[in-house]
Amino acid sequence: MGYKRAGFEVIGNVEIDKRINEVYKKNLRPKYNFCMDLRDFNKIENLPAELYHLDILDGSPPCTTFSTAGQREKTWGRLKKFREGQTEQTLDDLFFVWLETVKKLRPKIAIAENVTGLIEGNAKGYVNEIIRGFKAIGYDVQIFRLNAAFMDVPQLRERIFFIANNQGYEPLKLNFNGRLIKFGEVRTAHGKPMRDGKLIQRLKYLLPSDNRISDITMRVEGKPTGFTCPINFDDKVCLTITSGGNLIRACDKSQLSDGDKINVSTFPQDYDFCGGSVQFICGMCVPPNMMANLATEVKSQWL
Repeated sequence: MGYKRAGFEVIGNVEIDKRINEVYKKNLRPKYNFCMDLRDFNKIENLPAELYHLDILDGSPPCTTFSTAGQREKTWGRLKKFREGQTEQTLDDLFFVWLETVKKLRPKIAIAENVTGLIEGNAKGYVNEIIRGFKAIGYDVQIFRLNAAFMDVPQLRERIFFIANNQGYEPLKLNFNGRLIKFGEVRTAHGKPMRDGKLIQRLKYLLPSDNRISDITMRVEGKPTGFTCPINFDDKVCLTITSGGNLIRACDKSQLSDGDKINVSTFPQDYDFCGGSVQFICGMCVPPNMMANLATEVKSQWL
């Protein structure tokens, strides 16, 4: 959707999760749709000629194994049933599978997004391998750490972008400094009622300085808690939308409504989630406005 907002024609997609694929087809209507593991896509011979030498091939390998909110190293190299796809697979090697797709389709530009955890700790070794992988197939690559809050998205959401090309373009210059949009400007009138008794009790002690429920618990009870639960104030930018868990509105001590999640993720209100979880989809996505800003710069500077 971000690419469409930037004036691109999106002609195809590969998605392993059948439910998410239906959502994609319903809203984006791609000409070529492949519901399968990218490993299987790479084995297909005689793909439509249109899919070769694209202006841009965008691929964002699942980020679960690199997220600082997850188990990281404990899951590397292990087969596991992840929510993305609901099938047993490894995820930490999918970036290299995607590089095989780049090698196969030979786009002018290849763009990939991931969590900031990819450039932290032991995961930095993966980054070095990714850079070498791009070079091995003839692509120059730049890495950007960008925050959606400065890209017309009312949400603090930092992500890493790999932007590569095989055309010899001059390096991209990216400097996004858009106006910060506060939560109070975009939230809906009413949130979802809070049903968790422990959360309701802890919110009685809410202070303007609290960013998460864990801040309250540590201050009041003197102990850490697994209830991180971001708290969003009207005079601040919304914190990162996660794919699960409680997201709290300080104004009325309720949970974010689906409309809130849609607004702060810059989806249109009439986007069809096909009965799926709005929070999961918004939490896993690159916000459309963030992608539109980036795609617009790539288009103007390189295409």
